[in-house]
Amino acid sequence: MLAGSAALTLAATIMMPVASWAEGKITLRLSTSGTETDQRSIAMATVFGPAVAEFAEFQPHYNSSLVAQGSELEAIASGDLEMTVCSAQELATFFPEFSIFATGYVHQSAEHQVKVFDDALMDPFKQKVEDELGVKLLAIMYLGRRHVNLRFPRSERNVMTPADLAGVNLRMPGTDAWLFLGKALGANPTPIAFSEVYTALQTGSVDGQDNPLPTVVDSKFYEVTKQISLTSHLVDLNYIAISKQVWDGLTQEQQATVQKAAVDAAESGRQAQLKKEEELVAFLKGKGLEIYEPDLKAFREHVQAQYVGSEFAKAWPEGVLDKINALGN
Repeated sequence: MLAGSAALTLAATIMMPVASWAEGKITLRLSTSGTETDQRSIAMATVFGPAVAEFAEFQPHYNSSLVAQGSELEAIASGDLEMTVCSAQELATFFPEFSIFATGYVHQSAEHQVKVFDDALMDPFKQKVEDELGVKLLAIMYLGRRHVNLRFPRSERNVMTPADLAGVNLRMPGTDAWLFLGKALGANPTPIAFSEVYTALQTGSVDGQDNPLPTVVDSKFYEVTKQISLTSHLVDLNYIAISKQVWDGLTQEQQATVQKAAVDAAESGRQAQLKKEEELVAFLKGKGLEIYEPDLKAFREHVQAQYVGSEFAKAWPEGVLDKINALGN
């Protein structure tokens, strides 16, 4: 994996043209780990592709079938790919300051994500990616909110503040960053492989788990849990990204069309995902789960206080967290 100083000179070493032209149209290949039915994929295929069809042939490749997952940014930088949908976590492997956008309670909602991405505070982040990696970030896509899902009823444990998670064994993914977030939430983070979560909940090896509602449904965690506290502790995202070299080869009119197509696709996917989340709340309530919103202000203040001064916050530019928070008020 390319990282650190290697990323700083890569863009300058690209010599070969990235995209090919056929029958007067440029080819835009997008590599994504998502499936064809993923909301991001649907939005790119049904909104972005048709919008640029006059001058570009859009070719989406799903399930990492074109480029291996996690290698897409390198492929764009080396001239082997035109577009991808990437995460803040992936960008943070090249530029550690991007870790702020993958941190608990930094983004407050889907709308807040857009405000942050469109604000001037993002300009240095975007420019650095363009200058040092040869990748242009066009728009932000909404993935969904992660919540706390517990195996006992509210009458036994009503999670309204971080203090209510004291002593709760909460399954979290096994990386240091995820375990730090679980502890920051007030719980006792317990690393368990995703494939073992259902059984761990069923047997009481853990008291709960955190995931977006679609995962709770797809993995049938509702069968072995009683409640969901809508903590929204991570509002996850992706960025629609394009090769800067390809972008620079477009006319100003074509650039404007590509930019608008990306923004429109992101908005389409965002609204579809928000609607799906609303529908899943109703579905899960129908399955007998108690679903409620806790004191989000208490959670946000507590979690952010844990990050400030930690190893995870060292790379964050001074004052950026305050600016992000202000946009959510």
